[in-house]
Amino acid sequence: MITVREKVRFVETDMMGVVHHSNYFRWFEMARVEYLRQVGILLNDLMAEDIVFPITDVECKYRMSAKFDDYILIEAVLSEVSKVKMVFTYRVLREHDGALLATGRTQNAFTNKQGKIVRLPDNYFKKLSSPLPD
Repeated sequence: MITVREKVRFVETDMMGVVHHSNYFRWFEMARVEYLRQVGILLNDLMAEDIVFPITDVECKYRMSAKFDDYILIEAVLSEVSKVKMVFTYRVLREHDGALLATGRTQNAFTNKQGKIVRLPDNYFKKLSSPLPD
């Protein structure tokens, strides 16, 4: 699991100071990209090899509202990986009291830039299959 710490920005909220629901998906992406970075996979390297990973399924269950100026923790776990897809699960917590704000899940397929499913090369698959560094 990796954890990303963020501060809720005003632009992410509605007129009541509550985070708009769409921002949780952005936070999931931030955590997913950080997870890849921590296992040694950079998006630019994948894209240079004509590998992208569009979302094929996404869900979010909202529990409580995040608000302007809250510090949040976005936890990401790679729960499933194969050479053609990866599945992450997420938890978003309010830092000061540990309240669970949302849970989520994303599934990504590995494709080329034309959208054709591709198999992830061994060098990337090994990094994803290995435990996170300490």
